Amino acid sequence: MKQKPTIHQTRVVATSRLFKIEALDIEFSNGVKTEYERLASSGFGAVLVVPILKTKGQEDQLLLIREYSAGTERYELGFPKGKVDAGEELLEGANRELMEEVGYESAKLTFLKGLSLAPSYMAHVTSIILAEELSERREEGDEPEELEVVKWNVSEIDALLEREDFAEGRCVAALYLLKKHIEKNS
Repeated sequence: MKQKPTIHQTRVVATSRLFKIEALDIEFSNGVKTEYERLASSGFGAVLVVPILKTKGQEDQLLLIREYSAGTERYELGFPKGKVDAGEELLEGANRELMEEVGYESAKLTFLKGLSLAPSYMAHVTSIILAEELSERREEGDEPEELEVVKWNVSEIDALLEREDFAEGRCVAALYLLKKHIEKNS
């Protein structure tokens, strides 16, 4: 395995309310020196929760949310997600986001995988968490408008993947991780 480059200096070159951009002076093992820029991590991590509602006599359902996404300027269908707060454990943050955005809490949370989006430019990892054994419990969140909760049959995952409004990369990856988890545990 190659030797990791040496980071000689890290400095903040820009900040906003949500983002911090860092410049890194890096030297590789072959002597090449260069400067990289990255979007720095904003704290304690992030979670994306895949909630499965099991109701006796009914098919298992995914609980999705429809919310406005400023980046694409449209309403997107996806899973509840958000940042982990200071002093909060990863699974606590997942359960809080679930209660705030979907109105359920989970008695069984399972870490599936940590995902990065663009590791060359972002120091951000989102943990994909499976939420099972759900019961209704609503907590107040920080959303600017009430989120629409959409129930989706687990057997229709392929149809969900084909929807134009279900396009966020982390959500798509989470579905594939869920399919693998279901296959492994059936």
